Amino acid sequence: MKTTYIKLSFAATLLLGIYSCKKGEATVINNDSTASAEYAEIASDSISSVATMKVKDKQFIKTADVNMEVKDVYDATISIEKSVQELGGFVTQSNLRSNVLSEDSYNTSDTEAMLVKKYQTENTMQVRVPTENLGTLLTFINDKKLFLNSRVINAEDVTSSIKYAELESKRIKKTGENISQLKTNKDKVNMSNDNMSEENQQQLANMDVTDHLKYSTVDIYIKEPQLRVAEIAVTNTTNIDNKYQFSFLYSAKNAFIEGFYLIQRLIVGLIMIWPFLIISFFTFYFYRKNQSKKKRNLPFLEKSSAS
Repeated sequence: MKTTYIKLSFAATLLLGIYSCKKGEATVINNDSTASAEYAEIASDSISSVATMKVKDKQFIKTADVNMEVKDVYDATISIEKSVQELGGFVTQSNLRSNVLSEDSYNTSDTEAMLVKKYQTENTMQVRVPTENLGTLLTFINDKKLFLNSRVINAEDVTSSIKYAELESKRIKKTGENISQLKTNKDKVNMSNDNMSEENQQQLANMDVTDHLKYSTVDIYIKEPQLRVAEIAVTNTTNIDNKYQFSFLYSAKNAFIEGFYLIQRLIVGLIMIWPFLIISFFTFYFYRKNQSKKKRNLPFLEKSSAS
């Protein structure tokens, strides 16, 4: 009995393996012939039904927001952008940057040095993809992750908004017909202009809704969890600064020349103030002369006082 059970288990395992191989072969063949159908099946299995759901008599504007960590941001960016184009979409934003966390320079010789940068790469992307391929794109993005921080998928029901827009279009059209029947005057012109402006705004809103129904917007933020290190060969600036920081002969020569120019500037300055010098000279001269005259008169005054 036990032997029979083992044989049956072995047979079941063998049949299961054969079935899996056959299924794998069928999947490969199907991938070559109808790739889009296979992508839809994968998407329905690995992605939230929000991305792929269809409800009768309902229309949805679908958006997604993905935040994840990848092994290589640059490779993931190129791969995602290529996938978006293959699915009939386009990229509206791709902001790839490296955030430098530290930067140090190490001298390796008298003339050379090594600049070491530690940095982390990230990218913020926004893509538009046909709504029917949203699940396929999210599946592809999911395969690139090392760790998924968050993923938000929204499906906004705009059925009632579309019906209201249709009613508004009919109202605006009817208003225009009523205005056209009025007698031409200034008020009619103003009413016609206002109605035309409202019609243009309604058409613009309808175009915007149609575009968002056709193409889903996906915001993607990817980054690398590990730090990268860049080693860049640079010049040893410290040694060069020390080499040219101070030269005694050059500084002494400049000091002598600057001193000579200083003497010249002093002479020119004295020449510029020659009127003040002359006035000062004559003022001093008359002052001394007056003082001498007072001294000569002083003995005579003293004799007169004594008498």
